[in-house]
Amino acid sequence: MNRMNREEFFAKLTGLDEERLKKALWNLYWRGNATVRERIETELEPDTPKRTAKPTVTPDAVLAEVREFVPLAKSGAYLGGDRRVSPKERTRWRFTFQRLVSGAQTALAAEDPDPGIAAMELLIDLACETRDYDHFRSEEPLEAARFVVSDALERLWDRLRQAHGFDRFAESAAAHLVRWESQYGWTRGGWSSIAQKETSLASILARKLEAPDMWITVTDHYLDALDQSTGTQDFERDRRTRNLAEWHELLLDRLPDYDADDRLDRIAEHHALGGPELKFFRAQLAQQRGDLGRARELVSECLAKLPGHREFQAFALEIDAPLPKHARQMIESDRRANALIAATTTRSGQ
Repeated sequence: MNRMNREEFFAKLTGLDEERLKKALWNLYWRGNATVRERIETELEPDTPKRTAKPTVTPDAVLAEVREFVPLAKSGAYLGGDRRVSPKERTRWRFTFQRLVSGAQTALAAEDPDPGIAAMELLIDLACETRDYDHFRSEEPLEAARFVVSDALERLWDRLRQAHGFDRFAESAAAHLVRWESQYGWTRGGWSSIAQKETSLASILARKLEAPDMWITVTDHYLDALDQSTGTQDFERDRRTRNLAEWHELLLDRLPDYDADDRLDRIAEHHALGGPELKFFRAQLAQQRGDLGRARELVSECLAKLPGHREFQAFALEIDAPLPKHARQMIESDRRANALIAATTTRSGQ
């Protein structure tokens, strides 16, 4: 449709009195969209500042919303039976989670990153809990939310170190490691696309420690975090030690070269750790120090508890430790199976 130019439009207006002009402008204002209304309001009151279409969300506002969302989720409000969360919102929880994650990441980039740090810590803690607890109606919560715990935590660590320096980063990272490290990741099935993107917190932290004194500082904070850890029942101590096994391997490999292997003794006897994995750590430490008799005794005890543990088996064979009956049977069975596979492969290739 052709529009009138300025002269044509003004010519049409000359025949209208003031009342008809007001009526035309009113109809345009009342029936027009938000942009048209704002333009008219600006002309009517030119000294009035224009309204922004979307108010800026502040880091403090993001943190306040996260502090409301996370306790509601942990209380079971998103599962139903709680009027604080509507049925519609329960089905849309993943969009709320994604929006809050995006807001927390934006808050991390602010001049004062502390609200973003606190918000992201709360969201990561909630995400880690979804592996073991049903906070939402989803078979695989992290897949539904498209949230990779290890990626989020690495971004948090990088910003924390940038804003507050290495020591603050080391203290926080050590506490995060004790609380959130997971041997098999944070998704429930391990088969999802999100699970394939996950990596251990120990490996991420190791990449960020460029010098021996950094390893020692983080280890000292790690021991402090163990001192403060809750959950002292046997199954909790065993699980914690399994989850931290990779980190302990890294410390065994590095601390003796940094004249800091006294920290290894504290780990070996720490009250927050336990189970066969801790005994295996002691066996490795004994072998490292040349006490093969003690190492053989300890790894044999480990295999008596977990005869099918492949790492225990390999270490026992490496140091010629006596094998408990069930462990020996399983190793021999594996050898026969491997020999059969090799023979079958050879025949099929001929």
